[in-house]
Formats: sequence, structure tokens, C-alpha cells
Amino acid sequence: MALIQNPDSPIWRWLKRGLLIVFALAVASFALRNVILGQPVEAYQAVRSDLVQSVVASGRIMTPQRAAVGVVITGRVVRIPVQEGQSVRRGDVLMVLDDSDERAAVAQARAAVAQAAAKVRQLRELGLPAAEQGLVQAEANVTQARRQYDRAVDLKAKGFVSQAALDDAQRNLDVAESQLRAAKLQVQSNSPAGSEFAVAQTALVQAQASLGVAQAKLDDTIIRAPVDGILIARAVEPGNVVQPGKELMALAPVGETQVVVQIDEKNLAQLKLGQLALASADAFPKERFAAELIYINPGIDALRGSVEVKLRVATPPEYLRQDMTVSVDIEVARRNGTVVVPADAVHDANGAEPWVLVVAGLRAERRPVRLGLKGDGRVEILEGLQPGDRVIPAGLAMIKSGQRVRAVAAGTAAR
Repeated sequence: MALIQNPDSPIWRWLKRGLLIVFALAVASFALRNVILGQPVEAYQAVRSDLVQSVVASGRIMTPQRAAVGVVITGRVVRIPVQEGQSVRRGDVLMVLDDSDERAAVAQARAAVAQAAAKVRQLRELGLPAAEQGLVQAEANVTQARRQYDRAVDLKAKGFVSQAALDDAQRNLDVAESQLRAAKLQVQSNSPAGSEFAVAQTALVQAQASLGVAQAKLDDTIIRAPVDGILIARAVEPGNVVQPGKELMALAPVGETQVVVQIDEKNLAQLKLGQLALASADAFPKERFAAELIYINPGIDALRGSVEVKLRVATPPEYLRQDMTVSVDIEVARRNGTVVVPADAVHDANGAEPWVLVVAGLRAERRPVRLGLKGDGRVEILEGLQPGDRVIPAGLAMIKSGQRVRAVAAGTAAR
């Protein structure tokens, strides 16, 4: 024991030499293994998988604003059939005003319409037939007067009647012809295309228009919900006299909730109407809800270099509020069962000639690739790789093409 504890003892010196030899052999064997088997490097495996490419942006919630309800005529409120907090449908009665004056005006206007219609009917059923009969009688009178005149002319020539008798016959013929012309005018005036019929028809149209105005004023005494919604405020009671221009009730409309976002214009070509998206409010980051792209602004914001888009939220969660900040992932493309690798395995991914370092046997081999979709930290390989190929991360800059390497799973290169 004393010899071992003494550093200068022969046993202690032999022990140190043995340990050095063992360490040297271990280092040599490790280096020899790397020379023979290659330097161990992390490597990703190319696999077949589904890949989704998304455009990510931030925006705000836009919900339907409140709808103010008032009156368009002055009147006294007689009935309010709704209460605050009640859900209403478009067209439901919210308030009723006293309508006695308006009902009287409607009755008066209807009487005027009936009178004008009777006048038109009188012209059609009585005036025109009477005028036609008068025309027939006038034509007969002309025929009789002309015969008497012709006879008087013949008798005058034979000397049987005087000039006075001939003049009387001429006068009777002139009167009959004048009556005929008047009868023709009367028939024309009473016909549907005549002036008297047109005057009566115009009076009927005017009376109907007056009835429409009176009916509109009567309708204005009933205030109805302009949209579906919930009555959130009411500042009127039965018996109040109300006037136009004052908000008496307020509705929170039931409508479409939208997300309005600004998308970088470089992504414009990837956007299409109908694309689906997932969104989450910054206040509730763990909650996600579905949305659909429904609008792409045709103009570009030159100051921000962005385009405004809108997404419809079909089933908005209850916690959404107007102007809430949200993050949106719009799915712009999808590939099913395609070859993918992690994005950090590709060199010059945004360049014209991207490439990867592949573990080929025991050597690192540079191989050009053609890229497809990019999304969720992965990239699609259209050409250059097959499923199962081992790819060295681009961050391992010390590994060069042709270098002897040994692939290990990513994250285990230190083993």
C-alpha cells in the first residue's frame, strides 16, 4: 500500500503509463473508425407526406354594427310589443303609432279612386255607345237633308218651288252635316284614344297615386325591424310623442363576421376566392376557428405594399369582438403524398439552382433538386430525391461534397 500511494514508486509509474496507452488506443480507434466508416453527421430522411402551403397574415375582426331605429313621421306611440334583449326578425313590429288621421286619409283617397274609376267606366260603358248612336242618327239626318235638298233643286228648276224653299233645304243640309261632324268628334273623344277618355284616365292615375301616398303614410305608423338582430337599447315608451331624426331603439344585427387582413403583394398570385383558412385571436391563441376567403381588393396599398382581403367566419366563436386582432393562415396549396424534407436541408432554396448534400454510401454528394411547395418548415422536392434518401442539413457548412461521412439520425451526431 505504501508503494502504491507513493507517486515515485515503480508501480505508480507503470500504472500511469498503462492509462496513457489505453487512452491513446481509444483515441486512435475512434479516429480510425471515422476514417474507415466516415465522420458521423446528422441527416434528415426524405419521406412521403402531405404538405400544405400557407400565407400567414394578421388582421382584425369586423362584425355588423348596431342599427339605429327611428320614425319618419311625427306621432304618438300607442304600442311597443318588444323588450330589450329580445331577438327579432326582419319585418317584426317594434313600435306602433296612432294612425287615426292616416286611416282617414286612406279612406278619402280610396273614395277618390273609386270616383275616377267610375268616370272611366261611364265613358267606356255609356258615353261611347251614346256617342256612336248619335253618330248614326246624324248620318241619317244628313242623308235625309241631302235628299230634300236634291228634290228642292229639281223642283226649283221646274218652277214648282221658290228660291226661299231651296235656301231652306240648303240650310237644313248644312245643319245636318255640322251635326254629323260634331257626332264624329264626340265618338272620337269618348273612345279609349280620345281626349275625354284620356282626361278621365289621368284623373284615375292621379287618384291612385294619392292613395299610394296615403297608404305609405299609414304604413309609416308601424315601425318594423330593418334586419335580424337583438334589441339592445330602447329610449321610448307608449304615450310618447316622437319625431323624425331621433334614435328610439338600437339593434345589434345578426350578420356575417369577417376577418380583414393586409397581405403582402408578393403573395397576391397565390390567393384565390374560396380558399380555406384557420385563424386565432391574439387574446385566445389556443383557440382556432375556420374562415373562407371571399374578397380580394382589386387595388394595392402603395404605401404598405399590401392588398386587403376579407375572410368569412361562418361560425364565429362567442368570444370574438369587433376590431379584435387575429392571425390567419390561408391555405393556398396542398400536396398529398409528395416527397418532402426539412427546409433547412436545402442550399440556395430561393436561388435559381437549389441543391442538397445527400449521403450516398459513405460519401457526401451534392445533388441539384427542383423545389415545389414550401410550408410548415418543410419543402417539396419535385426532382432530385427519392423517399429514404439521407440529406445533410445546410447548416453543417464544414461538410463538403465528396467527404467521407456516416449518417446518423438528426440530433444524434454527438453519439
